[in-house]
Amino acid sequence: MLDSHHHLWSFNEEEYGWIPEDWPIRKDFLIPELEAATTSAGVEGTVAVQARQVIEESEALIRMGKETDVIKGIVGWVPLIDADVERHIEKYAPEEKYKAVRHVLQGEEDSYFLRDDFHRGLALLPGHDLRYDLLLFQRQLPVAIQLVDRQPELGIIIDHIAKPEIHNGRIEDAWRTGMKDIAKRDNILGVKISGMVNETTNPEIDEETLKNYFLETLDIFGAERVMFGTDWPVCLERIESYKAWADMVQRFVSDLSADEQHMIMHSNCAKAYQL
Repeated sequence: MLDSHHHLWSFNEEEYGWIPEDWPIRKDFLIPELEAATTSAGVEGTVAVQARQVIEESEALIRMGKETDVIKGIVGWVPLIDADVERHIEKYAPEEKYKAVRHVLQGEEDSYFLRDDFHRGLALLPGHDLRYDLLLFQRQLPVAIQLVDRQPELGIIIDHIAKPEIHNGRIEDAWRTGMKDIAKRDNILGVKISGMVNETTNPEIDEETLKNYFLETLDIFGAERVMFGTDWPVCLERIESYKAWADMVQRFVSDLSADEQHMIMHSNCAKAYQL
């Protein structure tokens, strides 16, 4: 298995103030913790994704990627709206494991998705063979589709199935409609089955509801674009372990063909990020 989405951090209040005080992830999650978690779940490689919007985040992930063979790819951060952003891109793109860039668009106003300076930065990525990770909430799907259409040459990977508002026992119509629309775009390289436990609004996690979201995503995007990810350690806010989520996704795919399972759990991630 390849985990298409996880984070690493050395916790401090100033840089990770978005983590509520009662969450169990207000501590370090670094290479020893990653290696223990992936080993327990039978995951052979991962894609480490930025968690801070500072240039030092790219440097930290590159450094950690050189310290372990578990990390196969890195999604870093660069200041895409800055006039000199290409200087940063040119610095990091040659790094072997540096595969993509992400900005936390879920925290921005809709207008940010369409900023000309932001799109100037995005347009530089294909020339350096870099992908873009699209992090958004369900409600942002309409403006996200406009973003995707303005960057037809940019390979884009959707994080956390676009963060639907998950209520046990049903699928949100607005999410389904938006995902069907965005899936029509050829430059959407993949969508990650990750982050769903954190979007569940009910006190209890209902595995059947999450499986139904997986099956809807599979129907919309096809087995060739869906990829397994954990969103570890953020997922630990709602489930007990890395392995618990990996095991759940394996149950989701258990009725599929061996080829489909391999695509979802391994090869789609490798292909999308050119690992």
